[in-house]
Amino acid sequence: QVKLVESGGGLVQAGGSLRLSCGASGRFYNRYEMGWYRQTPRKQRELVATITRVGTTNYADSVEGRFTISGDNAKNTVYLQMDSLKPEDTSVYYCKLAMGPDVYWGQGTQVTVSS
Repeated sequence: QVKLVESGGGLVQAGGSLRLSCGASGRFYNRYEMGWYRQTPRKQRELVATITRVGTTNYADSVEGRFTISGDNAKNTVYLQMDSLKPEDTSVYYCKLAMGPDVYWGQGTQVTVSS
């Protein structure tokens, strides 16, 4: 079983920055991918960014150039540095770990960007 614990959400003004962290514990295979997704009550959960253990990253067009995903393999932790935040970035952000056919989600952390 894998457990994901997120932290770092909060309230920030437009143009500000936040850094999210997600720590994973449990039993892993070496090859897995972690990422961040977000969801509002009116939208489906959408991809924000993903990273593999070898550092290959992928970003949604809406956050490209503003958000940076990074990982610490030794700590099984992934980070999301969010800069130049916009009100439309307001959402619950979820950490995801995909390992073979298995997918695990964190409990979510609220990010609110005020205008």
